[in-house]
Amino acid sequence: VQLVESGGGLVQPGGSLRLSCAASGFTFSMYDMSWYRQAPGKERELVARFNSGAGSTTYADSVKGRFTISRDNVKNMVYLQMNSLKPEDTSVYYCNARLGWSIAYNYWGQGTQVSVSS
Repeated sequence: VQLVESGGGLVQPGGSLRLSCAASGFTFSMYDMSWYRQAPGKERELVARFNSGAGSTTYADSVKGRFTISRDNVKNMVYLQMNSLKPEDTSVYYCNARLGWSIAYNYWGQGTQVSVSS
């Protein structure tokens, strides 16, 4: 199983970034795909989730209206479009794949750094 994130970087406040996660080694369409983030000294938190099946999405209150998660079940990709970025969005962003509420089938990428600063 591999989850490889890309697209992080340094951006000014108000700017945009698009994160990508390339997945392989599992049946992508069956998994809920999520983006989490973790800032220094803070717990990892859910940013957005795109469920398998019905395709519903969930967002953290702090990113609603600014971030959009999407997935491509043909290319086995998940994306996070981040607009109107704020300094408090600075974190390492992680891609996650989870089969329902399974503990065993719960996979993480290596993370990509997003820094928002002027």
